[in-house]
Amino acid sequence: MNAGIKVFAPATVANVAVGFDILGFALERPGDEIIARFSDTSGLRITRITGARGKLPFDIVKNTAGFAALKLLEHLGEERRGIELEIHKKMPFGSGLGSSAASAAGGVMAVNELLGRPLEKRALLPFAVLGEQIADGAYHADNVAPSLIGGMVLIRSNEDLDVHRLPVPAGIHATVIYPHVEILTKDARSVLSSTVSLEQCIRQNGNLAGLLVGLYQSDLDLIGRSLKDVIIEPQRAQLIPYFQEVKEAALTAGALGCSISGAGPSIFALSANSLIAEEAGLAMKRIFDKANIQNDLFISPVNQEGAVKL
Repeated sequence: MNAGIKVFAPATVANVAVGFDILGFALERPGDEIIARFSDTSGLRITRITGARGKLPFDIVKNTAGFAALKLLEHLGEERRGIELEIHKKMPFGSGLGSSAASAAGGVMAVNELLGRPLEKRALLPFAVLGEQIADGAYHADNVAPSLIGGMVLIRSNEDLDVHRLPVPAGIHATVIYPHVEILTKDARSVLSSTVSLEQCIRQNGNLAGLLVGLYQSDLDLIGRSLKDVIIEPQRAQLIPYFQEVKEAALTAGALGCSISGAGPSIFALSANSLIAEEAGLAMKRIFDKANIQNDLFISPVNQEGAVKL
């Protein structure tokens, strides 16, 4: 058996408080590893899955990594090429950290690398988005794009994948805490109102614009003033136990801002440097520890590489 190609695709924080479905950034860890190798058997197959506790299908058209890779192969006219995939899940399901997006990004990149990189990484995005769509039914790139290409990413339009990398001021670190409670994405969507008041729209647009200006000008005070979600967070906070206490702990420790990662239950904070990020993380963790809620803590700069060949 040949060793094949191994790719790591990182977890992501989507929404970033004020950018519902249009903002996301990549973490250094956790993430998924995908291995692709040539096979004597025609077609694409998934031969091994670890870390998924039996929750992921081996059927190519029902698996995010497999479907993304298949769509790439069809685009290249290589769908009959014998290729085996191994999926090693190294991040939690249903955490709000883009687990399915990491698998999709890793799957399509691993196959592209195996074939000698016929497409540039950014050109793989449409296939990765199709892969994640298998998991949640939505065609959006706020997790997939940063997992694939890295950095802080703005999706101006999901429909035509008009995606743009944003600058990140030097030193900024993310703190992410994942409490071991289950929140289904469909439930996180179901609590959202279909209407937004004019006042909410004005405030949210101002905060989003302020965050973008803060990023471009490395204005940490402006970033902190802007990381305030007045639309989605107030509706979803009820689903996450001790959310307000955890948020307050992070802000008291000096974080620039704190909100829900994706659909939750993970909570993220952005800080000016790694020291504050660590202090915020310990403060956030104490809340869940005191409540006897198991949790995982991740501290990371914004990952500028995205998916990488190992």
